[in-house]
Amino acid sequence: MLRQYELVERVKEYDPDADEAMLNRAYVYTVQKHGTQTRASGDPYFSHPVEVAGLMTDLKLDQETIATALLHDTVEDTLATIDDIEANFGPDVARLVDGVTKLSKIEQMPENERAAENLRKFLLAMSEDIRVLLVKLGDRLHNMRTLHFIKNPEKRQRIARETMDIYAPLAERVGMYEYMREMQLLAFEQLEPEAYRLIMDRLQALRAQDGGQVDAIALKIKQALAEAGLKVEVSGREKHPYSIWRKMAERHVSFEQVTDIMAFRVVTEDEADCYRALGVLHTTWQFLPGRFKDYISTPKTNGYRSLHTSLMYENSMRVEVQIRTRAMHRLNEFGLAAHWAYKQGERPDGQVGWLRDLIEIVDASHDAEELLEHTRMAIYQDRIFAFTPKGALFQLPKGATPVDFAFAVHTALGAATVGARINGRHVPLRTPLANGDVVEIIKGAEAEPQLAWLGFVVTGKARAAIRRAVRLRERAEVADMGKKLFADISARVPARIGKKAIGLAVERLGLEEEEDLYYAIGAHQIEDRAVMEALVPGCTEGIPDAPGWGQTSVSIRGLTPGVGYTLATCCHPIPGDRIVGTRRSGERIEVHAIDCHELASGLDSDWIDLSWGPRAAGAVGRLRVTLYDRPGTLAEMAGICAQNLTNVKVLAQIQQDHPFTTYELELEVQDLAHLTRVLSALRASDAVAQAERI
Repeated sequence: MLRQYELVERVKEYDPDADEAMLNRAYVYTVQKHGTQTRASGDPYFSHPVEVAGLMTDLKLDQETIATALLHDTVEDTLATIDDIEANFGPDVARLVDGVTKLSKIEQMPENERAAENLRKFLLAMSEDIRVLLVKLGDRLHNMRTLHFIKNPEKRQRIARETMDIYAPLAERVGMYEYMREMQLLAFEQLEPEAYRLIMDRLQALRAQDGGQVDAIALKIKQALAEAGLKVEVSGREKHPYSIWRKMAERHVSFEQVTDIMAFRVVTEDEADCYRALGVLHTTWQFLPGRFKDYISTPKTNGYRSLHTSLMYENSMRVEVQIRTRAMHRLNEFGLAAHWAYKQGERPDGQVGWLRDLIEIVDASHDAEELLEHTRMAIYQDRIFAFTPKGALFQLPKGATPVDFAFAVHTALGAATVGARINGRHVPLRTPLANGDVVEIIKGAEAEPQLAWLGFVVTGKARAAIRRAVRLRERAEVADMGKKLFADISARVPARIGKKAIGLAVERLGLEEEEDLYYAIGAHQIEDRAVMEALVPGCTEGIPDAPGWGQTSVSIRGLTPGVGYTLATCCHPIPGDRIVGTRRSGERIEVHAIDCHELASGLDSDWIDLSWGPRAAGAVGRLRVTLYDRPGTLAEMAGICAQNLTNVKVLAQIQQDHPFTTYELELEVQDLAHLTRVLSALRASDAVAQAERI
């Protein structure tokens, strides 16, 4: 563990003007606050924030970031508060600490919700100041280095999975490849222990048999480039163990069949020498077609710049070579951290444009599962490049479609998409894009995102935006239906209903606005009687429950006076149906329609011949209605129900198969003739593909 003076000296080496007193106070504060707390390893707890601060000094970050690293666990794990931090270290450090700190109540949430809420808070804080991410990545890296001390294997697996799914990809997205590789290796060891041991043993055996081959190849590459007048540094290494395992899994091959296990790095003086070195290597050894990538002229979204090529070396050995300048190399290993200029306070905003997409995803995601799904899509990086007709470049995941491209350009463009041209040719919207495609999006004035797009889009941003638009559209249709039903409800109260009465009703029902009332009625979240009482308090007193108010009153012939009965929920008989009663010992008589499938399957009970009495009026009828999947059809169905003076008690979407959506409805009707009129009106509508009684 770094001593106090050692930490301060490290900062002063690259920032002589750093506030030494503030750093000393932060060190002492974290030691005092964490006191006798210990980690799973048995070490004092304060050793962790001190080590994280040491990682930040390796990146040469500013004094506020170092102080944040020292203090990042004090609010979560001690009695310190954000106000205390601000009073002692200023608003900037307090804001950064707050961004890194997990809220204690999140820890009591279910695992997926906890992870999603942490991620939501983290992304929002990160968008305001990227230093939050840098400290968090340092925190996670040190926790992974000490993960083996945790005795509970399930907890180790959970932390390793979270690291592999979220933190390693985030490290890659900001170009911190050293952090990414170490996190992946440590998580790999926990998640796939057998595969980890196998690959590590094979790599060790390979080193033993190598006989200095890596050094020999590196020397040959350096000699070839020196003969061409290039001054370079060349180093060789084995591929990352997790990278080898992933390649084995993706290609379904054994370790021996992975041919490009060795990789070499060529570091040049300037950018022009990178391309000269590439030409020398391609003329000295055979170049493998399809394996060349130019990330210098077209950098990755995280700012990564390098030339990648694969060569066929002697004895048919494949080797990968990366060519870059010294400046590129530092940026490629430490990404945004290497960009951070502590003296000028410059922020590398151009490097984190993808953060805006993540924040849009946070806003659009409906629940924890969605947020995690969309964020994972957004941060994993296996990219292709595509262009707008004007030459603007966009990077997208492999498999991305024109719809993904449109949402990447702008959310509004994605929402208005009706068609696309790739390289001047009209294509279906589900067509996967290839590297270098020129994509032209065709817009429509009345266009809206379609639910069917979720079947082929691959970016988190597109999926989040589509789901949000579909939810809003469905809500609007349900609210439109509720508005028509509200007209029927308000006609039953003994007063003329105006805007003032509606506003007061909304307030009495604990809703936010008038649209919420209509949605609650349309979604059957509130009973008619409650709406009437909210509109005119006291208007339902002394009025018996009647059709249209949620209950029914019917008379049936053939029952012994005083004997209880229920209307069967399997067939929902209504006045006008032929009916029969079934009776089991000790139970109420159950009234069924004569053609009920439950009767046909042979109930173990006595049958009683019944018929409807003179007061038989009012019951629940059930319909299955298939609508065309276009705007306004749900509202039209609601309008038909309202016009025929029936109240929708329950509405449930049971199937969606573009271009159709099927619903099941429970309607309050007077009798069979009433239900038949409703059914006939629905079948006559252009909005309805099919309607039948259940």
